[in-house]
Amino acid sequence: MFEYAPAPESRDIVDIRPSYGLFINGEWVEPQGEGRHKTVNPATEEVLAEVAWAGEADVDRAVQAAAKAFPVWSAMPGAERAKYLFRIARIIQERARELAVLETLDNGKPIRESRDVDLPLVAAHFFYYAGWADKLAYAGFGPDPRPLGVAGQVIPWNFPLLMLAWKIAPALACGNTVVLKPAETTPLTALAFADICRQADLPAGVVNIVTGAGETGAALVNHPGVDKVAFTGSTEVGRLIAGSLAGTRKKLTLELGGKAANIVFEDAPLDQAVEGIVNGIFFNQGHVCCAGSRLLVQESIAADLLEALKRRLGTLRLGDPLDKNTDIGAINSAEQLARIRELSEAGEAEGAERWSPACPIPERGYWFPPTVFTGVAQSHRIAREEIFGPVLSVLTFRTPAEAVEKANNTPYGLSAGVWTEKGSRMLWMASRLRAGVVWSNTFNRFDPASPFGGYKESGYGREGGRHGLEAYLAV
Repeated sequence: MFEYAPAPESRDIVDIRPSYGLFINGEWVEPQGEGRHKTVNPATEEVLAEVAWAGEADVDRAVQAAAKAFPVWSAMPGAERAKYLFRIARIIQERARELAVLETLDNGKPIRESRDVDLPLVAAHFFYYAGWADKLAYAGFGPDPRPLGVAGQVIPWNFPLLMLAWKIAPALACGNTVVLKPAETTPLTALAFADICRQADLPAGVVNIVTGAGETGAALVNHPGVDKVAFTGSTEVGRLIAGSLAGTRKKLTLELGGKAANIVFEDAPLDQAVEGIVNGIFFNQGHVCCAGSRLLVQESIAADLLEALKRRLGTLRLGDPLDKNTDIGAINSAEQLARIRELSEAGEAEGAERWSPACPIPERGYWFPPTVFTGVAQSHRIAREEIFGPVLSVLTFRTPAEAVEKANNTPYGLSAGVWTEKGSRMLWMASRLRAGVVWSNTFNRFDPASPFGGYKESGYGREGGRHGLEAYLAV
């Protein structure tokens, strides 16, 4: 049997400091409190660094720094702001290998994904919004759109640097200043981005980064000096944020959870659909809010498709995320692993049939094998709740109308995928699916020029494209 030789990426390119402070007003500063957190490599449980946790006083310092920088930054001609964004994008490209390794170490995702997906998209978002900075008057939001002020941004751990780019690039292009809080388990690439801001000579206070847990995020969201809040994360936290900001003047966008349906019709190209299913749910260990975690397959081809899918899953490689041959990396944290296990056990208890390929699990770290559940009912927890892991629930349908009904039978509405050879069927489905993004014969395809966002409990507002500018303009 053909075997891959180990092909590990060297971590020597990354220089991780023993400890990190907060990035406020263009400088590294120590927190006023003594709270600190150790960030670990989820593949080995090795401590990578100790990171400061910001308290309310630290958040206040960061917001004041951003407010002080706002008049100068917002008054700067768009073409001048664009130069800084272009410079940041080029530095990201120059440091792409370093940032990819750092992301993989801190997050657990395979280096192949960090290198080939995350980092190119990070740079692309800064390039894209740099192009908009001097063209805001032509974006369709009035002849003289104005920035909002200080943007408080809270991002998740599944795409740490990419979510940072989704938030910071349009905010800066529109003339806002930023205070960003990365996730407590994956702060290192955000802190590396702080260094990139200094390398690009970005004016002090335009971007501030405060690390911490939920208390830090709450202090930022509720700070009276913040004019705009952008949050990506769980629906539960998003609901709390929406409630706390109700009745205030703050503008809010939320990108929350999902339980996407990946719908395969009998005329779909089977091998292509299998690859799309694998990419839809096992990319980034399923740590994707728009993951295709519900497979809806037409009954007439269900047996053939499942046979091909299981055969393909048997070729996936789980292991060292720094190995370029790895397909499935580590689960980001012990807490998330416990959540995935709990829901998978619930699936078995409710009567669904569980299957995983033969898959050796490393002794250390947080790991979960790619898993498929068949015999799933709409009422099962694994079909209703977001697992945020490499777990696929399979349901069947007979008619397009039944597929739409099952796909929309969820409180979420972030994304969906449709696999069919018929263009008319594709358009018919897309017009009826309550999802912010509908992919046709592909899945998890992103572009900075294309808007992304959801319906219902998946949040509101759009990120990416021209639409992503609106959230950062007084329109």
